[in-house]
Amino acid sequence: MRVSVIQMNQGSDKAANLDQARRLVEAAIAADRPGLVSLPETWTNLGGGRESRLAAAERLPAPGETGGAAYELLRGLARGHGVHVHGGSIVEAPGSGDDPEKLYNTTVVFDPEGREIARYRKVHMFDMVAPDGTGYRESALYGAGDRLVTFEAGGFTFGCTICFDIRFAEEYVALRRLGAEAVLVPSNFTLQTGKDHWEVLLRARAIETQCWVIAAASSGQYLERGQPRAVYGHSLIADPWGHVVAKASDGPGWATARLDRAILERVRRDMPVMEHRAARPISL
Repeated sequence: MRVSVIQMNQGSDKAANLDQARRLVEAAIAADRPGLVSLPETWTNLGGGRESRLAAAERLPAPGETGGAAYELLRGLARGHGVHVHGGSIVEAPGSGDDPEKLYNTTVVFDPEGREIARYRKVHMFDMVAPDGTGYRESALYGAGDRLVTFEAGGFTFGCTICFDIRFAEEYVALRRLGAEAVLVPSNFTLQTGKDHWEVLLRARAIETQCWVIAAASSGQYLERGQPRAVYGHSLIADPWGHVVAKASDGPGWATARLDRAILERVRRDMPVMEHRAARPISL
């Protein structure tokens, strides 16, 4: 199965973001004929503050019903081109979860018939201070998800994660135990953390879970309440041995790789790490 990761330079103009996503997805499909395309985290909105995020937010419909502009774009791309579309993540409107005031950072996935087959809310909130002193507090706006999600596509089982989840290895091991053979990591990784941690973390998650890791990311600068911020980009695909087999250049674009089941099976056969994991707590 061929998979393409779409790299965007989105901002706070939702209509422009949707147009950029459509153009890049269609270009990747025309050039590389993937069976699945994956978009970055919150590709419908990056920056602009709370008001911009609320304006971009969509209330996600029950599967089979009509949704908002981004939801319908994803469904239309899947159905129109006969591919699986992993919608990175979009801003889900308040009132959708347990906290009526919170937005959600949510993935939706469509099959080639345009049917929604997966929905995942980001579990780990990005609350930290970057090395340059910039503070981020995702939990001020967003609620956290509380369940793991997998889906089937092209003969593989995919696990869903989003960006900051990558720092929590236990989530990835849990997805492996649920049968994941590939894990998606749509992201807006900051430039400050990305230059040191992005590829290292993705390769580590691939190595320890023996899964393909598929990471579509945002690239370039955007404005947050009038102040410039930068995201790292470098969207990539890593194999179950931890080799980076495809990577996007700077700026909008895409990268494509073929998921090879033989590599997956050989790595897991020759180094059966899941069988070797301790079944009980280790005394120190």
